[in-house]
Amino acid sequence: MSQAGLCVTSAGSDIVATNLAAEVEIVDSQPGPRVLVAGHDSATINGIRMALEEEGIVLCGRVASAAELIEAVGRLEPEVCLVDIDIPGGGLVAAAEMRAWRSNVAVVMLASDLNEEDFLKAMAVGAVGYLPKSISAKRLPAVVRAVLLGEPAIPRPLVAVLMNRLRGGGAKRHLVVRDGRGVDLTSREWEVLDCMREGLSTREIATKLLIADVTVRRHIGAVLKKLHVQSRREALELLRSA
Repeated sequence: MSQAGLCVTSAGSDIVATNLAAEVEIVDSQPGPRVLVAGHDSATINGIRMALEEEGIVLCGRVASAAELIEAVGRLEPEVCLVDIDIPGGGLVAAAEMRAWRSNVAVVMLASDLNEEDFLKAMAVGAVGYLPKSISAKRLPAVVRAVLLGEPAIPRPLVAVLMNRLRGGGAKRHLVVRDGRGVDLTSREWEVLDCMREGLSTREIATKLLIADVTVRRHIGAVLKKLHVQSRREALELLRSA
């Protein structure tokens, strides 16, 4: 696996205690980046802990599910989250929810396989990195420090995938409605429209596309305005007659 080149610096920190509720291990506030790990493999997490602490990075906590992650981010205020994409409740779902309430934490997803679809979803919900779980724990301090400097943590093979998506991501698709009028919809508006055709609710669309409810409503509003209709029902009737 090709891996992005990252640089490492050093700072100081020490470990301390344990929180009973969500098995979140707490550490004292010390200089150095604060990292929260979400995963269920104790051996892997212990390896991550040792690697981070050797480079002066604070492991401020560990959680085992999406619900615990969301709660812990608000309580522990980490700067970086290393998140197993397969945690119960879904790592991507947790990342999307954190983005919805505008958390500033940098999220790096850890995946068993470098799946292009999951990678693009991770980028869409605001993750700053997507790495294989097989990455050496000794490389994670460099990853943490790099993302805090605004650098993405993406394996080289996936950079091309992202570039290809970005090149076509802003492309518009043309829809001709029954009066012969042409309408241009963005890729995201088309995705929302397809979900509407499936009869999904706002909440269901948000869950499927990993975006916030308010974002779904904004896209629906844009679609209705472009179609010159007042409701979802009118939009679907217009599409059926197109």
